[in-house]
Amino acid sequence: MKTNILSLAFCFLSVVAIAQKKEIRDAGKAVDKGSYAEAKTLLNQAEPLLSEANDNYKEDYYLYKGKAYLGTGENTSVEDLITAAEAFKKAKEMGNDFAAEGLASVTNSLVQGAINDQNNQAFNKAADKLYAGYQLNSEDTLYLYYAASNEVSAGNYAKALKYYEELKDLGYTGIETQYVAINKTTGEEEVMNKTQRDLMVKTGEYIKPEDRITEARTGEIAKNIALIYIEQGQDDKAIAAMKAAKAANPNDISLLQSEADMYYRLGDKAKYKELMEEIIEKDPNNPTLYYNLGVTSFEIGEIDTAISYYKKALEIDPEMAEARLNIAAAILSREAAIVEEMNTLGMSSADTKKYDELSEKRSQIYKDALPYLEKVIENDPSNIEALRTAMNIYYQIGEDAKADALQEKINQSQE
Repeated sequence: MKTNILSLAFCFLSVVAIAQKKEIRDAGKAVDKGSYAEAKTLLNQAEPLLSEANDNYKEDYYLYKGKAYLGTGENTSVEDLITAAEAFKKAKEMGNDFAAEGLASVTNSLVQGAINDQNNQAFNKAADKLYAGYQLNSEDTLYLYYAASNEVSAGNYAKALKYYEELKDLGYTGIETQYVAINKTTGEEEVMNKTQRDLMVKTGEYIKPEDRITEARTGEIAKNIALIYIEQGQDDKAIAAMKAAKAANPNDISLLQSEADMYYRLGDKAKYKELMEEIIEKDPNNPTLYYNLGVTSFEIGEIDTAISYYKKALEIDPEMAEARLNIAAAILSREAAIVEEMNTLGMSSADTKKYDELSEKRSQIYKDALPYLEKVIENDPSNIEALRTAMNIYYQIGEDAKADALQEKINQSQE
């Protein structure tokens, strides 16, 4: 009787195994048809006795599971993509030749999905997908870097800080070699992997190949860590984090810039200016540095110094319209003190004389600012800020015809 019971049990297991194999085969057929939900159901039914299946069926099971959870790759959830990746990994471990392609498809889906999310300003979703991509391949730290950036954009500073700290601990610099070439059809430069770039150049479809080393992101990461601490009200930690970053990377100018930015955010404009002057000594032909120093000098009330920095920026880059606008703004800022003094004067002959003198000074301020505004308008006739400021000055100094002409330009630009 016991023998008969065992025989019946073995018979039952054989029937179950046959059914299980059929479910795995049917799941494969469902995947081929694009019926991914059906495939998931069949695979879930086959899973309980998977340990009883031979390696060939297990390999098929994991491959089909990967394909079913990957689906089309479009709008597939992060959870399903991770499930797909885990299944493809198991299939690959068992020697499946198609699993590596499946893993690559999962990564591509995560990255493309993240790009779409970024374009739609869904930064939370983009960060989740990029971090998942990093988890699938921990060597690809670029995904972790972009995940951190998206967390910052989403306002999730705690998660961003965690990712940035991890990047710092990994020694991530962001320095990489980009393989670029120009598409002959579009005339645009494109970045590819080296094999693809070299192949496209050989076909003649791309020209001017170039290997380009990207700049380090060390300074940016240190700055973002510091800014997050500032956002959290932990100024001491921000300063300590920047100090540690500089000690580890003493020759990184970008870190000095980041430190200056940090003090600017902390409201220490004097320290910011000191650091910026130190940076200029290392990079004396950078117009943006002089421009930024001009902005800070103006904010701390050093108008003449600000103007001198803006002029230096223009010497290096004569096309920098922002510097010209800011010179005009700095010159015009002197008007306020004159108007305030004029308003305190009475009706005596002495006061009237003083009023006329101040009025002349005010007119001279307008005339000093005008050439900078006129040059901006000459180079960029659509610059509304320059047009409006120049128009108001013309009215103030009695050149109504010029003011009316600018008013007409402003009206036309708004139609």
